[in-house]
Amino acid sequence: MNSETVSSLVGASQPPRKSFTRFLPVIARILLGLPLVIFGLNGFLNFIPPPPEPLPEKAMAFAGALMESGYMMPLIGATMLVSGVLLVLGRFVPLALVLMAPFFVNSVLFHLFLERSGLPMALLFAALELYLAWVYRKAYLPLFVARAVC
Repeated sequence: MNSETVSSLVGASQPPRKSFTRFLPVIARILLGLPLVIFGLNGFLNFIPPPPEPLPEKAMAFAGALMESGYMMPLIGATMLVSGVLLVLGRFVPLALVLMAPFFVNSVLFHLFLERSGLPMALLFAALELYLAWVYRKAYLPLFVARAVC
């Protein structure tokens, strides 16, 4: 018996090692979903106190316009809550990611142009969104068909 045969026999008796990376999508879903649930609930229950220092003038004008619309803040809160629950439960994850993508784009741009202090957190959430979109990329393939058939 040569050394190659022996090593293949020894390796065959041990189960293959599973990598920690198989848990990364679940961890990313939870890290993205839980804050969305919390912030979505806060949109209705207002349990998170506002920041001690006021927002810059343009950021305040933007946030004020969203609140003045009468529907946008409840819509954002409900979308966050529903998407967060779906992500935490691992159900309809591609749909939850599609629902939240415009919010994350706007969040990054808001913090980039109007209020810089929240930019690192916005970039973190956008990175988690992009990572999960990559993990679930096969679910999005039908969206990229030039001539879809009914």
